[in-house]
Amino acid sequence: MTVDVSKYKENRTQSVTSEKKRANWTKRILIGVMLLYLSLFLLVPIVFIFVKAFEQGAAVYFAAITESDALSAIKLTLLVTVITVPLNTIFGVAAAWCITKFQFRGKQLLLSLIELPFAVSPVIAGLVFVLFFSPRGVLGPWLTDWGIKVIFSVPGIIIATMFVTLPFVARELIPVMQAQGSAEEEAAVSLGANGWQMFFRVTLPTIKWGLLYGMILCNARAIGEFGAVSVVSGRIRGMTNTMPLHVEILYNEYQFSAAFAVASLMSLLALLTLIVKSWIEWRTEKEQQA
Repeated sequence: MTVDVSKYKENRTQSVTSEKKRANWTKRILIGVMLLYLSLFLLVPIVFIFVKAFEQGAAVYFAAITESDALSAIKLTLLVTVITVPLNTIFGVAAAWCITKFQFRGKQLLLSLIELPFAVSPVIAGLVFVLFFSPRGVLGPWLTDWGIKVIFSVPGIIIATMFVTLPFVARELIPVMQAQGSAEEEAAVSLGANGWQMFFRVTLPTIKWGLLYGMILCNARAIGEFGAVSVVSGRIRGMTNTMPLHVEILYNEYQFSAAFAVASLMSLLALLTLIVKSWIEWRTEKEQQA
């Protein structure tokens, strides 16, 4: 009987050991596949962008990014981002607060509308804005009478960018605020806090990392948006070209070094966004563990 038990334990140990070995090999294979995939589709293209950008030397590189049309595209991109991100942040906070703290008719409809930019192609969204705001569109004649130009100008680019970046802040905040509940807010109200005090002293500290995360994603999409902006901007060189549009124009004109130079600036902004995003995730995880 003792021999049988010892053999059973020995077989069991061997079985567990073999399972661990198979698990380790599976883990290594999956990690290898992941690293290969990331290298081919992320690291190699980024390295290639910078190699091509500096292919003709630093002088050509800096001349390309300081050229007047390039500076105009950079300034316009930053302007659109500076306007779009705060406005969508305000909307995202208000929408998340409304959805998570109140019950009302049309709540599911509001959720669906927030998700709409993910379901509609940016090019289609741009065409819709053209139909509405162009001089021959639905609202175009009325806007023209008031001297307001939307399509083929900066306001149209801002509207298109706001549409495609609208869901990011709300999508990050809604799960956070649902998990948070409303007990702390109710306690604050019972102690005499008004709405603003409750938001800044109770709600905001608990959602700050989710809010920053949503703003980072919104910022990244605003900088790189191409489809909707390409339709409503008119691609007027030096006036309504954002950085992605300027890169396309340079590439189509066979100015490859200049195109990759501007693209490298966008890549740097993307890498900076990734670093900030990773830091926010680390801080969020650290606070949750604490």
